[in-house]
Amino acid sequence: MKILLAPDSFKGTKTSMEVIEHLEQAARRHFSPLEVVRVPIADGGEGTVDSLVIAAGGEYRQVEVTGPVGGRRIQAKYGIIGGKTAVIEMAQASGIILLKPGQRDPLTATTYGTGELIKAALDEGIREFLIGIGGSATNDGGIGAAQALGVRFTDGRGMEIGFGGKELARIEKIDLNLLDSRIGESIITVICDVSNPLTGPKGATAVYGPQKGVTGVLFSSLEEGMKNYEKLIKEATGLDMSEIPGTGAAGGLGAALVAFLGAELKPGIDTILDYVNYEKLLEGVDLVVTGEGRIDGQSVYGKVPVGIAKRSKQKNVPVAVIAGGMGHEAQKVFDFGIDSIMTVINRDMTLEEALADSENLIRDAADRMFRFIKIGMAIKKSL
Repeated sequence: MKILLAPDSFKGTKTSMEVIEHLEQAARRHFSPLEVVRVPIADGGEGTVDSLVIAAGGEYRQVEVTGPVGGRRIQAKYGIIGGKTAVIEMAQASGIILLKPGQRDPLTATTYGTGELIKAALDEGIREFLIGIGGSATNDGGIGAAQALGVRFTDGRGMEIGFGGKELARIEKIDLNLLDSRIGESIITVICDVSNPLTGPKGATAVYGPQKGVTGVLFSSLEEGMKNYEKLIKEATGLDMSEIPGTGAAGGLGAALVAFLGAELKPGIDTILDYVNYEKLLEGVDLVVTGEGRIDGQSVYGKVPVGIAKRSKQKNVPVAVIAGGMGHEAQKVFDFGIDSIMTVINRDMTLEEALADSENLIRDAADRMFRFIKIGMAIKKSL
């Protein structure tokens, strides 16, 4: 038997590789001989670098960069795959996972460290980039990343502005003359699973700001700053960010990457699966097991399990999902190639209890899932 294990991470508890390890251990208890294909998956957020480096046999690079708040220097990593492509996840340098809830500050949080990661790869000679922009702690419109690469944002006195969303309202001019010339030699693809514009009721500040610390008091000033920034981008580049879906991603980092770096925004899971050559990995596979922390009706919109299932069904390979829980209209995923879902919750418990016992819960769910699969195989043989 040959199975392919391709889960997303269980956010806040287990990485995709840790989930794979538990799945493989359970599978080997029930099937022999067994060949296992391990494909850690991410969709542009935390784990994207690991997913592609592991799947493509790439290499890691460690860089000291500016963290999201306070100017604190932190260690971040990016990957090199195929010897020519840098895989960067902004969460490594500017992610909300780097902050405790009390440290979240949309006024000062910056994407500068993400720009430093791009610059480090340029210094290495890389000219092809795949950048995941999920999981941001920022609402700065991506000005920090642009600043790190030479873009100048100046106020009414011609002085360069500082870091964070609070500075957007102070910008009066965007100067691209000192933008790193190597950007013009580069191909930049951005993994983006949202279609939010930069401003407005569905924009970066309105939709994603609250999880980053944007309160009602701060919203008006940050939104006005973002509108000012949007206007100045059009003056400097001729591009109207209100007409480009996804520019509001990562607190507006999507806008900066498109406007100043010439990046192309692409859906996350499909881009990842293309890079790992998923169809080739499926050759000879009898079963695919994928998963994530929660399955619900929204999972059909670009989430990892459904993306995996669509590709697998094209090759007539059955797909099982292991999930932390099931939410409203989770059954919708059955129309997209997923055959069954096994949840990890096995008794009454609070969310805190589930998170604390996640390892045992995933192990138990994996064991139960493969027991059912084994029963199905036995029934098929008896028919």
